[in-house]
Amino acid sequence: MSVYAITGATGFVGAATLDEALDAGHQVRALTRKPQGPREGVEWVAGTLSDESALVELCQGADAVIHIAGLTNTPDPALFETANVTGTANAIAAAKAAKVKRFVFVSSLSAREPDLSLYGASKARAEELVQASGLDWTIVRPPAVYGPRDNDMFELFRSARFGLVPLPPKGATSIIHVSDLARLLLALAGRKGLKTIYEPDDGREGGWSHKEMGQAIGRAVGKSSVLALNLPAGVLKVAAKADKLLRGDKAKLTADRVGYMLHPNWVARSDRAVPLDIWQPQIGGEEGLKQTAQWYEAEGWY
Repeated sequence: MSVYAITGATGFVGAATLDEALDAGHQVRALTRKPQGPREGVEWVAGTLSDESALVELCQGADAVIHIAGLTNTPDPALFETANVTGTANAIAAAKAAKVKRFVFVSSLSAREPDLSLYGASKARAEELVQASGLDWTIVRPPAVYGPRDNDMFELFRSARFGLVPLPPKGATSIIHVSDLARLLLALAGRKGLKTIYEPDDGREGGWSHKEMGQAIGRAVGKSSVLALNLPAGVLKVAAKADKLLRGDKAKLTADRVGYMLHPNWVARSDRAVPLDIWQPQIGGEEGLKQTAQWYEAEGWY
């Protein structure tokens, strides 16, 4: 079994990846900002992406680095550069210092269209650093990631219980269950020589139209029908301003996020699909959305 260094292991995707790694019998070295309780198979390393010595300690003796940590949303867009670009540069430098050659980087589909958002631009610049690193790298661009413990899509589930799912303008998107993404990251960490960019999804060809997605979320929460409402760009921009006024720094709908939400095509491309001999999704959208809704209810999130 292998030893994997994981950044972002306390976050949504990172925690799922850590769980999958342990279930597969691997050892994990995990970066954490806050003290964590002991866990068999895990060595917690205190530090952040700006702490170069902590990053080197994290990578020491690892067979591969799985770089998940990053910033997806912030009221201060300047922080994207610090977290996603400089943070990735620091992780690369630490891997080299610790002589770890294998590097798996979690990017985003938004990197395909860097002009739409500062978040996407920061991920695109981070990808460039990874490709120029000289390491044995693979980049993964997940579409919308969902599953238990997810905060971002939770509000759509909660809204669906009242019969309404607010959506971006007409378009289509791919999705992936967090457990499937975690399995992919581990599969790639154990494979060498895959210097490429993958865009995984749930296996649904052509992705989901926004309206299909809204209706599927409605079914997941037990509603036979919901109003899946495509909101115009102007309404979303006003909503972002309102969210900032209501929730301040905790606002989820930011102007930058609206920028890429308005793009009509966030479908994973078939020419970037992961080869079937490496990985295949195991959780279809309908099944995964229902499972996620049940988790929210069981944990009292509604």
